[in-house]
Amino acid sequence: MQNGTRLAAVDLGSNSFRLEIGQVDHGQIHRTEYLKETVRQGNGLDSARNLTPEAMQRGWDALARFGERLSGFKGSQVRAVATQTLREARNRDEFLLRARTVLGFGIDVISGHEEARLIYQGVSHMLPHTDESDRERRLVIDIGGRSTEMILGRALEADTMESYRVGSVAWSMKHFEGGQFTHQAFRAAEIAAKAVLDDALTRYARHSWDVAYGASGTIGAVGDMLELAGGAPGLVTREGLDWLVEKLVKAGSTDKIKLDGLREDRKPVIGGGLAVLRAVFDLLDIHEMRIAQGALRHGVLYELLQRDNTVADMRSATVVRLSARFNADAAQAARVAECASELFVQMVPAARGGNTTTREGRALRKLGWAAQLHEVGTQISHSEYHKHGAYILDNADAPGFDVEEMHILSQLVLGHHGKLRKVEAALAEPVFATQLLALRLAVLLCHARRDPDTQPLRVAIAGPREFSVNCKPSWAELYPQSAHLLREEVLAWQKAGWRVRLSGC
Repeated sequence: MQNGTRLAAVDLGSNSFRLEIGQVDHGQIHRTEYLKETVRQGNGLDSARNLTPEAMQRGWDALARFGERLSGFKGSQVRAVATQTLREARNRDEFLLRARTVLGFGIDVISGHEEARLIYQGVSHMLPHTDESDRERRLVIDIGGRSTEMILGRALEADTMESYRVGSVAWSMKHFEGGQFTHQAFRAAEIAAKAVLDDALTRYARHSWDVAYGASGTIGAVGDMLELAGGAPGLVTREGLDWLVEKLVKAGSTDKIKLDGLREDRKPVIGGGLAVLRAVFDLLDIHEMRIAQGALRHGVLYELLQRDNTVADMRSATVVRLSARFNADAAQAARVAECASELFVQMVPAARGGNTTTREGRALRKLGWAAQLHEVGTQISHSEYHKHGAYILDNADAPGFDVEEMHILSQLVLGHHGKLRKVEAALAEPVFATQLLALRLAVLLCHARRDPDTQPLRVAIAGPREFSVNCKPSWAELYPQSAHLLREEVLAWQKAGWRVRLSGC
């Protein structure tokens, strides 16, 4: 990427929305502008896990202001990611529909593991790069509004990642009702946090890391307060956390806190964040934690810088890993992928070459990934394996992918076999319908698990909700079973309200 190129990352967090704009300079990104708005969507989820109208409006208003600042940016220069609150919100599609419009760019809801991976990328890129630092085994902790991420890694590589549903907003609402601080409330909050984080005791044990780093809001705020009170710069200690608890208990409530370094917008959530941080220190036997400069948004920026190659490779590696993990037939997966891609290009010539800068090219690449994964469900059961496969993809940890991308792959896998009614909603998108037809045709043409003869076949988009499939009569005579399956496929699409005109068979 050329020096001087501007990149922007938008982080839709549970407590705050952030916009970071940077400029590329010889492989590094230097901040040119940073905006933060305290939206506190995390406390806008009702008992049914729906965002309230007020919470949605706060988010839309903030994104509209960000969108105004991003005027003139190209799509390839901006990425917006949403985290735990929108992972949980049952009405997130309603929020996202308008959010994407007012921002002017797409918004990816990322999984907890993907959030953890990007946090580590942001932290590691902002640390000094020396032989010594690249050898250190790092523990990175990020306490957000509704989730806490933990990562183990070295240099730029994250090895172990997890996201836990415990955070500053959620714990403040649950354990410090009315903003009241007592020793009993802190004790209860810490016990509850340890119950959620108990799994981390084994995975992130003290012997598995050398240096602990803390990223983002809660830990940064704690570090600021301790430094201004005379503590070591950039360091959080166990003694410092105990001192802070005493200060909050003495204050009694959020409106009476008087601590240098604690901003007004952080006061309502500092109790929950501090309780979670103390629980982490106790569980993992942390004595001191260094404040990291990098965060999720920096990871997003650096991935934008490297996106064309790095992320494509990462997604491909994820697909290969998932396929191997569930013992999918690699030869059949490759066979179906090649055939499906060939048929898709016949229908959408602009997709040829799989150029990731075009919508058609990206659709072709996703089709290839779905084809490689279409049989992962057979490891669970051959009966209704497509349903098992869809479930796996909707729930798997998939580095490089966002939640919506994985859902598209899961819907392609679900729809590649059997009746089409189960993916009726997804078929409303013409690109998806074209992908699915290519995949279904490829699966039936490869039914004998050998390379199919597709040269005599021609597939095309014939109009709205209509395709055409032409084959030479000699092909139907050579492959009567395939010809029969094609006729059955025509009926399947007809029952779903689509027309496939078949000739020559």
